[in-house]
Amino acid sequence: MRGGSVASALRRCALFCSALALLASCGRGTAGPGGDDRPPGAPTGVTAEAGSATSVHVMWNAIPDAEGYEVYRDGTKVTEVPGAERMVDVIRLKPSTTYVFTVRARDAEGRLGPRSREVRATTPAVVAADDSPPSRPGDARGRTAGGRAVQLSWSAATDDRGVASYDIHQGDTKIHSVSGNQTAAVVTGLRPGTRYTFTVRARDASDNVSPASAVVRLTTPGQDDGRSSAPTELRVSTHRDGRAHYLDLSWFPPRADGVITEYEIELDGRPATSLVYGADAPRERAEYSFYAGEEDGVTHGVRIRAKLPDGTWGGFSAERTVTTGGG
Repeated sequence: MRGGSVASALRRCALFCSALALLASCGRGTAGPGGDDRPPGAPTGVTAEAGSATSVHVMWNAIPDAEGYEVYRDGTKVTEVPGAERMVDVIRLKPSTTYVFTVRARDAEGRLGPRSREVRATTPAVVAADDSPPSRPGDARGRTAGGRAVQLSWSAATDDRGVASYDIHQGDTKIHSVSGNQTAAVVTGLRPGTRYTFTVRARDASDNVSPASAVVRLTTPGQDDGRSSAPTELRVSTHRDGRAHYLDLSWFPPRADGVITEYEIELDGRPATSLVYGADAPRERAEYSFYAGEEDGVTHGVRIRAKLPDGTWGGFSAERTVTTGGG
């Protein structure tokens, strides 16, 4: 009798363990690629500042590996930006109106993360027939705040109807906006050991823009070996078209706070050609071919670098060698 009880208990235990194993197997089967089916997190550091009576500048902190971002106004999606960017000007707004903005990140599988915290911005009133720009911001100055940030300040501009916002430019590119009652800003995402130039422009509610302030030149401390800003996975091959040989390149753009639109290709230690994209700049693997002469059996060393959104050149990729006529 005792032996029968033991056998029955063992059979019940075996059935229970099989059920647990089946549940565990089902759980594993629902995981996404790499065992992680979680969507991206909510963007942090979201800010919104009115740029004029009809526009608001929205910014946020980047999320690693985000494929893109969706920006919402009052709960409705108004625009999308690629994962390399972290700011946008929302336009065609109404004057004297308060708006609520949120941002969501999207990954490569199309999964959307939760919305960021809500931020509010109120557009100023528009003034009819205002075509007078604000005065030039004065006394522009700055200082470095470590190797990856600078602090800028300036004296207030004047305008007959009031300054709505200030635009900060890094080189020729607008990178930030602050409200018209601020006369300072922090610029982040820079590289150590790099020289930068900044200017500030004032903007009124009618979108009139002042002349640029004096140029602020700053060099961030430290050293940058260039690896983090270099294109990756460069591949080089050749093909023949008639008597001519061409070099076929492919690579991945470096990660940057913005879209990479310009590259320099170096051949045998010297600049060979420049490549400039427009609005269709590749964000994943890029490809390009260029003429390399007519002689067979010539070995070339090739590498490439990108002009970053901050206006500086990034590091060169690893060099690849290829021989014409060698496939």
